Amino acid sequence: MENNNNPLSPHLQVYRWHISSLLSITHRIIGIINFLIINIILFFLFFIGPDNKFFQIFSDSLFGKFFIISLCWSFSFQILNEIRHLAWDIGYGFDLKISRITGLVTIFGSFVLGVLFYLIGKNVI
Repeated sequence: MENNNNPLSPHLQVYRWHISSLLSITHRIIGIINFLIINIILFFLFFIGPDNKFFQIFSDSLFGKFFIISLCWSFSFQILNEIRHLAWDIGYGFDLKISRITGLVTIFGSFVLGVLFYLIGKNVI
């Protein structure tokens, strides 16, 4: 016996994404990526050694610079999003307007901090 009057769950076309849910999903994915990248870097440092010319050649290439800037962005995103979650754990920032503002600050601030970390690491600043 089939009953077609049951309510259907909302589909992706109906559901409106919020910045908090997008940042939560991104935070989890970036956390896994950071864990894997740190292990790969440590593997290379352990087996190849820090004095190898591979790291110098890699960091001077276009892909290497993109990779390093992306890594700086991912760590700064994790840091800012963790500060946001720490404020939530304390009990602040649950208002929808404040949550949206802190989400936008996390997104834009991570780009600024990522470039800043890269420039400081390259001794430009």
